[in-house]
Amino acid sequence: MNRILTSALLFLSPIALGLPAVATAGDPAAGEIIFNANCASCHGVSGKGDGPVGLALEPHPRDFTVAAFKFDADGSGAPGEDADLVMVIQNGAMKFGGSPLMAPWPTLTEEQVTDIIAHIRSLKAEGGAAAEEAAPPAATTP
Repeated sequence: MNRILTSALLFLSPIALGLPAVATAGDPAAGEIIFNANCASCHGVSGKGDGPVGLALEPHPRDFTVAAFKFDADGSGAPGEDADLVMVIQNGAMKFGGSPLMAPWPTLTEEQVTDIIAHIRSLKAEGGAAAEEAAPPAATTP
């Protein structure tokens, strides 16, 4: 009985304090569908910045497979955090000193943006694994 009560109190404490009980990471599969419909024309289906429209843009769209994010939109000192990506997706890159070609997407819901970010994060994992597999073995010195 004590375990149940303790678990319930631990779960409800953040709610009572006004904090989220569990952070959601988003659904990469749902994000992929939204990304392909809204982002792939510039960023490419693979996220490498090589979409049919993106190839004609200068600067070229960001390559998400390397996860080298430029903007610290929330001013935390660490560019590329989820909060930064949310702000750039919702407000466009120009608001944060970037290209006006990365247009704002204010019509996407918070859940859709979270799902897109989960998909973008998965592109790094996929791209990083493929790059490691393709790389020759590192030379060792005796």
